[in-house]
Amino acid sequence: MSWLPKKTVVVPFDFSDNSATAVDTALEMIESPANLHVIHVLPELLVGEPGVVWGTIDDESRQDHALEAMHKLLAAKKYAGIQFRATVGNAGHEIVEYANSVGAELIVMPSHGRTGLARLLIGSVADRVVRLAHCPVLVLRMPH
Repeated sequence: MSWLPKKTVVVPFDFSDNSATAVDTALEMIESPANLHVIHVLPELLVGEPGVVWGTIDDESRQDHALEAMHKLLAAKKYAGIQFRATVGNAGHEIVEYANSVGAELIVMPSHGRTGLARLLIGSVADRVVRLAHCPVLVLRMPH
């Protein structure tokens, strides 16, 4: 298996500096930014949340806002052509489903390095993606 270049790479994006670093790393592994897919997964809204009850917020508007924010944050010329996606659900499952749907050869994502109780309570999206993915996953070790 050849590591470089990849035809299709997926990068989960949570608006952190670590996610931006993962996007930059992935750009080095592909021939064109058009082969890079950046996905942000929003958590599901709870039925009792005020915005849901009053009808002022819905998943579609949240996804539109996330897409707009990704385009703003990744607006430099080197990012031109990247495919952006925003979805709602369980982050690990949504990332893997999206990678499957685009035929990704690699998923590049940061590890936030949580340990102990924080990891137990929050879970690890990177762990879930590694377990479920059909393709290799490059987990970048990031400082706390």
